[in-house]
Amino acid sequence: MNQTIAIGSDHAGFSYKAAVIDHLKQNGFEVQDHGTFSEASCDYPDYAHAVASAVEEDEAIKGILICGSANGVAITANKHQAIRAAICWEKDIASLARQHNDANIICIPARFVNIDLACEMVDLFLSTEFEGGRHLNRVQKIKI
Repeated sequence: MNQTIAIGSDHAGFSYKAAVIDHLKQNGFEVQDHGTFSEASCDYPDYAHAVASAVEEDEAIKGILICGSANGVAITANKHQAIRAAICWEKDIASLARQHNDANIICIPARFVNIDLACEMVDLFLSTEFEGGRHLNRVQKIKI
């Protein structure tokens, strides 16, 4: 079974991305690193589009995007028709993004959470199933 996770960040999320990649690999996941590859200032849409495309094209089962506030990467990723990117800043939000919204990309605000919480949210996001039921109709209405 495909256990590949696509990940990307801008410069503000670079150090978090490295830590999350290590965490994922320790837990048996394959990782597609879509950049950035340094703390040099860069444009978050370049990395958000790459991760969203990987998830949309089934190259990865889920995606992780990290930037300062998570807003830019979430806005960008959600331009892709098959993507449901959710900004998460606490564990309950990460779980609910999966349970109720069938989110397929978690967006983490590096300037507002610590790395331990980021990894805990990733774990919950990747292990939580979509509940379906009453939520399925709502999720299906998202597509234009």
